[in-house]
Amino acid sequence: MTAEHIREHALRHFAQKGYEGASLADISAEVGIKKQSIYNYFKGKDELFLAVFQDAAAREMLFVQDYLKRSSMLSLEHILYGFIDEYRKRYEGEHDTKFFLRVAFFPPGHLEKDIMDYCNHHLDRMGELLVPVFESAVRKGELHSAVSVEQASIAFTAVLDSIFVELLYGGLERSLKRLDAAWYVYWRGVRNN
Repeated sequence: MTAEHIREHALRHFAQKGYEGASLADISAEVGIKKQSIYNYFKGKDELFLAVFQDAAAREMLFVQDYLKRSSMLSLEHILYGFIDEYRKRYEGEHDTKFFLRVAFFPPGHLEKDIMDYCNHHLDRMGELLVPVFESAVRKGELHSAVSVEQASIAFTAVLDSIFVELLYGGLERSLKRLDAAWYVYWRGVRNN
């Protein structure tokens, strides 16, 4: 029995039930150990929750890196729209994504500072990874000359955040409507005419 095995089961519990609804007793029962055995690996529920969150965040960052690498030959429009669309699909099918986004937007109150610090670092890193994408678009003449790389990147993150919010509150169908409208306006604003 390893800490990794416990974290795998805890991810599903935290993703489905949240911090408050998930219990160490249920997690340990699913793993096949006594509740007290969890304390051999984690000091308590908070430490387990933060470990699961950091694991999920790391896997989300791997997705970002992988997506940007494999789509680098596409146009700026296809890279960015595809990124949002793949994230939307991940939310529907991946415990990591669902858990990460829910915790990022609704952290347990007593862990809010730790989680927000980690989320801000995550967003900063994603912004760093997007800079070369936008710089390449400038060189190819795809980005409007009145829009800076920083502006385009920040605005793109705002569109992405709006889709995340709609996924959390409104679901898949509403997120598609928001994506269509937000993308139309965003892309008209940043593309080179």
